[in-house]
Amino acid sequence: MKLKKLLKKFPIETILKIPGHVALKDVQIWFQDEARFGQRNTTTRIWAEKGTRPRVVQQQQFEYAYLFGAVCVTTGEAEAIVAPLSNMEAMKEQLRLISQATPAGKHAVVIMDQASWHQSYLADEFENLTIIHIPPYSPELNPIEQVWSWLRQNEVANRCFENYDDTVETLCRAWNRFCEDKSRVISLCFRDWLNLIS
Repeated sequence: MKLKKLLKKFPIETILKIPGHVALKDVQIWFQDEARFGQRNTTTRIWAEKGTRPRVVQQQQFEYAYLFGAVCVTTGEAEAIVAPLSNMEAMKEQLRLISQATPAGKHAVVIMDQASWHQSYLADEFENLTIIHIPPYSPELNPIEQVWSWLRQNEVANRCFENYDDTVETLCRAWNRFCEDKSRVISLCFRDWLNLIS
C-alpha cells in the first residue's frame, strides 16, 4: 500500500522540484545508480550439449570497478563512467555527463537512491538538472537495477578478469553494447508512473 501511495505522489513531487519556467514537455527523466563489477563475478546458466556439465571458473580475487550509469527513459540516451571507487567525485562527473547530454531548453530530473555520495547539493552547479531521491530500501523504484541485471546476464557473466584494466575495458564494451539500442533502454526502464503530463 505504501508503494501505491508513493507512486501517486511521485508526479506532483517531481513537478514541484522542477524550475517554474520549464514546461513539463521539456523535462527528461533519468535514472542513475552505480554497481560493482569485478573478479568475484556472476555465474549463469549456459547452453551445453545434452548430458554434459560444463564448468565455469569463478575467481577468488577481489579487484573491482564501479560502473556509474544513467539512462534517460524519455529519449533512450545513456551516460556512464567507470571508476575505482564510489565517491562524490565520480558522482559529480556522472552529473556533468547528464547535464551535457541534456539539450538546451530541456531540464533533467535525475532519480537516484540515498547513498552517501548522492547529495542533492552536487546538482547546484548544473542549471539544467534536479536530483530526486527515492525512499530508502526501495531499489524496485529504480529501473536501472534491471540494467545491471541485463549486463550481468548478457555481457559479463561466466568470465574471468585479468586485472582492473581488463574489468574496465569489459564494462565499457558491455555498456556500449547495451545502450546502442535506444529502444532497449526505454523498454527496460520506462514505467507508467513516470508520466508527468496526464
